Amino acid sequence: MPSTQYYTATTIDGFIADEHNSLDWLFEVEGEEGEGPPFAAFFAGIGAFAMGATTYEWILDHDKLLENPAKWHEYYGDVPAWVFTHRSLPPIPGVNLTFVRGDVRPVHEAMTAAAAGKNIWLVGGGALVGAFADEGLLDEVILGVAPVTLGAGAPVLPRRLSSKRLRLTNVERLSQFAYLTYSVDARA
Repeated sequence: MPSTQYYTATTIDGFIADEHNSLDWLFEVEGEEGEGPPFAAFFAGIGAFAMGATTYEWILDHDKLLENPAKWHEYYGDVPAWVFTHRSLPPIPGVNLTFVRGDVRPVHEAMTAAAAGKNIWLVGGGALVGAFADEGLLDEVILGVAPVTLGAGAPVLPRRLSSKRLRLTNVERLSQFAYLTYSVDARA
């Protein structure tokens, strides 16, 4: 059964971006030779994904995707993506993007159909992932905890999810990161 997964990097103090919505802190974490995040293996199981406008804008700017749309394809291939936004954003030429707003339920249905049996990745931000969790549409949280503290920024998940809803299913150390995987119970 396909899962809807929130896979993200976070700081020790629970932030996914700094107070300027930057992820530069993440790229400063040194890894050991030959080790990298398990993203490629994770993404191989993804059939559709969604992100918020702030995340989309950061990726556009950071990777200069409007000038070099081939970079998107290097990262994500032709996997369809949805961007939740309340404002007009530029599309990346040649990329399968759908800009949406509002209720996450019909978008999740469309993503599930497009994923064709593969998993759905919720990129972030945390508020968007929280909206999926509120509707019982979040199955798993995978956190790559980095050896960084920011003191402020965008929280990993600005919702209360009690321990009744979360069950630790895996812990893994990879270089400087601790990967924590939690299943999410929609009913608790």
